[in-house]
Amino acid sequence: MRHKGNTNPPGRVKIMKALSGLMKTKEFNAITTAEISETAGVTEGLIYKYFKDKKDLLYQVLNEHFVFFQEKIVTRLSEKENCLDRLQVMILTSLECYAANRVLAKILLLEVRNSPAYFESCAYDMVREYARVLLEIIERGIEQGQLKPGTDAHVLRRLIMGAIEHACLGEVIFGREVDVKQVSREIANIIFNGVKA
Repeated sequence: MRHKGNTNPPGRVKIMKALSGLMKTKEFNAITTAEISETAGVTEGLIYKYFKDKKDLLYQVLNEHFVFFQEKIVTRLSEKENCLDRLQVMILTSLECYAANRVLAKILLLEVRNSPAYFESCAYDMVREYARVLLEIIERGIEQGQLKPGTDAHVLRRLIMGAIEHACLGEVIFGREVDVKQVSREIANIIFNGVKA
């Protein structure tokens, strides 16, 4: 969500960048609005001009990251027709996004899910859109015979999303690197081909 009138005032941008920068080294709850304003070089009152509170600022930062992520997904999906190729795009792009943007991953995997307000935020609307696209790909794959008939599309979606998140969780918490291409291939291979000998 942009500020009213489709503008993104410089002060708002500075505040969002300040929080993103601070979250590279600190937990969200340890960051104060005074610290955010000092880092951004703005008055503390300006935070409340653009955001309801510190949590709203967090959700807006998350939403901004999601906008760029969704644009990348849409571009890559437009180049693929086959269901499995499109699902692989979703897996690889998600892993790339988490690995390249630890702040986004940290916010999404560790910071926001314990807050009921998150599930009413614009950021969660973006998560729902991502989940909708993923479900649509799966359902179309079943209809076209590219996925096994009788596959529960909702369960398959949960498996894919859960695998992506768990593949990144330890890396986000402990700051380890992740080989996104290898992990993406392994997730796709196990989910699409199974493990039965």
